[in-house]
Amino acid sequence: MLIRKIRKSVSWKMISQLNHLFISPIYEKGSNSHSPQNFSSLNIRCFRSSHNPKVSVPESTTQTPISVAVNKMSRVTRTDAQAALFDYLHCTRGFNYVDAEHISKNSPHFLQSLLSKVDNDQDITRALTRFFRYHPINEFEPFLESLGLCSSELTSLLPRNLIFLSDDSVLLDNYHVLCDYGIPRVKMGKIYKEATEIFGYDYGVLDMKLRAYEKLGLSRSTVIKLVTCSPTVLLGEMNSELIKVLEKLKILGFENDWIGGYLSNRHSYNWGRMLHTLHFLNEVGYSDEKMAALFKMNPAFLFEGSGKRIYVLVGQLLKLGLKMNDIYSLFCQNPNILSLKCAKNLWQALYFLLEIGLETEIIANIVSTHIQLLGSHSLKGPKTVLRCFKGDKCRLCETIKEDPLNLFRLASKSKVSLEQMTSQNPGKLFEKTAFLLRLGYLENSDEMAKALKQFRGRGDQLQERFDCLVNAGLDCNVVINMIKQAPTALNQSKNVLEKKIDLLKTYLGYPVESIVSFPSYLCYDVDRVHLRFSMYAWLKQKGAAKPTLSVSTLLACSDARFVKYFVDIHPEGPAMWENLKSSLQSS
Repeated sequence: MLIRKIRKSVSWKMISQLNHLFISPIYEKGSNSHSPQNFSSLNIRCFRSSHNPKVSVPESTTQTPISVAVNKMSRVTRTDAQAALFDYLHCTRGFNYVDAEHISKNSPHFLQSLLSKVDNDQDITRALTRFFRYHPINEFEPFLESLGLCSSELTSLLPRNLIFLSDDSVLLDNYHVLCDYGIPRVKMGKIYKEATEIFGYDYGVLDMKLRAYEKLGLSRSTVIKLVTCSPTVLLGEMNSELIKVLEKLKILGFENDWIGGYLSNRHSYNWGRMLHTLHFLNEVGYSDEKMAALFKMNPAFLFEGSGKRIYVLVGQLLKLGLKMNDIYSLFCQNPNILSLKCAKNLWQALYFLLEIGLETEIIANIVSTHIQLLGSHSLKGPKTVLRCFKGDKCRLCETIKEDPLNLFRLASKSKVSLEQMTSQNPGKLFEKTAFLLRLGYLENSDEMAKALKQFRGRGDQLQERFDCLVNAGLDCNVVINMIKQAPTALNQSKNVLEKKIDLLKTYLGYPVESIVSFPSYLCYDVDRVHLRFSMYAWLKQKGAAKPTLSVSTLLACSDARFVKYFVDIHPEGPAMWENLKSSLQSS
């Protein structure tokens, strides 16, 4: 049933509208071909040109409206204005200290507006104090801005008949419920904008809804992420589609808190679409084991776009002329084709082939026989490659028809030679590359080339070792930073990593977080760790050593230095040291 829906619903218009999930549209100057029958010209607009590969602007590089407003004021003026607003809110209006401080420090647009109403040549604090005395402000304006809302969004969200926050005691109560639960104040703007009704709940209702999600087995940190990125889960009854997604993921072997590592407040999530995606994968033949492997290797496939990419990708392959059985076989043989990076590379390759005018039948054949290579490597733009053919598209098409591998010889951006591409198992190479991309390495960069040499093992093995550290209690992002500092930590088996973590807890009684600042701990030889930890534990029992020395202090020093400071300091130390070494060698 779902497959028939996909076939019917995936139209050229839909593909054009949804292509932004992978790449931005391209519109050639002077092109007037918009006919659904013109497959090639319409699809060209669904792909991103390799000359403009930027997909999105990282959050950290964008200048928010708040930062722009702040930059308009000098530091002294800003500080004085914040102090005056704080004094008004806290002393005159009776706001508690924390609320008044947060609002005054996170409402720059409102402060800018206030400053425009007073004489800037005067003492700012005195001028604003006098202004507040005779001009009551609409307190909802700085309050809502302090939640992270832009000034342009405030007009439609301000209550019509109220200016004092204290007149809406229910709103303030729910605001404090969210604060007390741990939701960052600056992220509540999205909640207020997308689910304003939450702030009108009767006393105790919001807290009850938050606790209800904890009863599903979600930790508080995961519930916080869930609420900040999908505020609508707190509307009405508990979100049944979310519950079903969690149940399905549990069947696949994922704990409920697994989703917490991949939720981002930069995205919104459609739990109904996620559920349909899970059902669709079942219908096209993915077993639970294959689906679990897919999500472990490519969690972004499920979370970024809420699974919508599969519909677009399947629709595109159908338009190429592939049958559903063929698509199913491709998915089964190449499960990573559904990952974000692989799908993007595939779409860029299709754009390339369509742009140079290759027949759709030939393209479908290339996709069927070389889909792993198409997904594993990004290609240069058609114009760049055509320079070698003096712009002759027909000659380039003939070259690719003679041997489809010529496409990769001529257009691949990868520094890896074609011989290396084909000699290695392409699936293993892609899995390893996909894993490194998830760690934050840039495709085709020098860092990626270096990392491919540093990290040893298949992609699934590296992922298993990575998951081992996460399952030990470390945050996913923390593990990523640790691995980048000490790449060789993942070159050990899962059993070795688990043994080192166990040694840390057994002999030292330290939590696993104690190695965050010293990730190289995971790279040391097990015997060295065992021997030194045993000696240190013995010294603590004798009262001859400080009880909380860092792991780096115990391991990073040379053998001679360790003997001097951790063996010879006790009369029985040398004998104990020899006994420990003997027992370790005999075991």
